[in-house]
Amino acid sequence: MNIQCRFISLVAPVAVALASWLPSGVAAAELEEAQVTQVVQDVKVVPSNSAARPAAVNEKVQQGSAVQTGSQSRSELTFKDKTITRLGEKTIFSVGQGSRTIEMGSGQFLIYQPKKAGGGRTQIKMGPVTAAITGTTVVGNVDPSGIVEFTVLEGSACLSYGAMGQTLFVQAGQMVVYDPIAQRLENPVEVDLQQQLSSPLVRDFRQLPSQALIEETIQGQRQVAAPNGDLDRAVRAAGAASIATATPDQFMQAYNSLLASYPPSQVRMLEAGAIRARPDLANRIAAATAGVRRVRGYGKDGKDFKEYKGKEIAAPECPPTNQWVQPYIITPLTPQVPPPVSPEQPPTTGGG
Repeated sequence: MNIQCRFISLVAPVAVALASWLPSGVAAAELEEAQVTQVVQDVKVVPSNSAARPAAVNEKVQQGSAVQTGSQSRSELTFKDKTITRLGEKTIFSVGQGSRTIEMGSGQFLIYQPKKAGGGRTQIKMGPVTAAITGTTVVGNVDPSGIVEFTVLEGSACLSYGAMGQTLFVQAGQMVVYDPIAQRLENPVEVDLQQQLSSPLVRDFRQLPSQALIEETIQGQRQVAAPNGDLDRAVRAAGAASIATATPDQFMQAYNSLLASYPPSQVRMLEAGAIRARPDLANRIAAATAGVRRVRGYGKDGKDFKEYKGKEIAAPECPPTNQWVQPYIITPLTPQVPPPVSPEQPPTTGGG
């Protein structure tokens, strides 16, 4: 695999943009203290500059402290603003030193932040990747190898990899993977949210306050390709007997007809349903959707995305229409000067 380098100068602008995107003057409670609300098997609290001790339900975890879970263990912590953090097995979690910052050293996690949390946006640091959320439910995994997986269950998030200047808008039902070898965030992909609900971080705890919103997203995605649903009717109008038997051209004709009529706030749901129905045409579906978004100007000022429940995230620095940072080759700091040519051996010109 050829890893293409990018200018290091991209780091500073992205850092400034992300800092300016976080609201200033938010008089909100920081994520400076959490209460342990569930302990399963081997869970330890590691206070700053102190030895680890077994965690106990209802104890307070202060800013700067860490929580560690052992094999086949898990835990849940609840902050003052009702933000919930759940930890899977072999996970290291820290309450960050900065305002509303959570640091995931490694392992599996689920974070739910209420829609009207008084603290504003929360930053989740996962190695070189940072997610900014507000009023959102997310799950993720930080692997010891450096791979980061991040999925939005409901709402939306702003994911950034500052070293290469990438900033991605991630919506409900999408997952993004950070590849430490390629050193980039991969394209967001649609995931089966129903499978996510079978995760121990969801199944083995009390019901999430956002459960209804997650179910709403699942239902909406399924309705697109349901029998006699929008996509099914459009495919039959294109001459096919069903979604499954439609030729690629028939399916795309049907999909493009729906794209032209769907309201902006439902286009991504249409795309997700179409990809789930015909994964073999995922690239063509995504390209058609991107083309319509460019023509309509989605994301120009964020107006078309205000109907999303995670709309607070759709800020100019994290546009809904993701654009990738183009690769650049780092040029040497010292210009390479060709060696001098001896007068006795003048350079040849032309063909020889």
